[in-house]
Order: sequence, then structure tokens, then C-alpha cells
Amino acid sequence: MPNQTFGGRTGPYNRPMDIGRLLVVAILIAIIASLGSALFQMATGKGDSGKMLKALIWRIGLSVALFVLLMLAWKAGIIQPHGVK
Repeated sequence: MPNQTFGGRTGPYNRPMDIGRLLVVAILIAIIASLGSALFQMATGKGDSGKMLKALIWRIGLSVALFVLLMLAWKAGIIQPHGVK
């Protein structure tokens, strides 16, 4: 892939990785929102544990989906692990 300039940066541009980053950030925001919803349901104490349970189930589902997405992206070569230096 040729070197291109984007936003003052030069180097190879990896569009799938940028889309992947946006997707990961969106899922992380959804996880935090779901956790916040469950916290709000617990803090109000109105006795509606069904809503809190639903929010926590969504959080678990989104966390598992994020893990699977990261594993698939790694196997497809879209993301690459690197060592800490």
C-alpha cells in the first residue's frame, strides 16, 4: 500500500483498522451506558429489578460480542498485536 498523507500524518493508511476502532469505541460506549442504566435502576430503589437485570444482560452480551469481534479481527489480520517495549 502506498504512503499517503492524512491529517498531517504520513505512512500506510489502514481503513479497516480505523473502522474497527470506531466500532470498538462505539461498543465500549454502549457497555458503559448499559452499566450506567443498571446503576441508575439500582440507585433509585423503586423495586424494578427487571430493568436492572435487562441492562446487565445487555452489558454481558455486548462484552462477549466485543471479545468475539476482536478475535475475528485478529484472525482476519485487520488488527495485529504488538509487544510492549
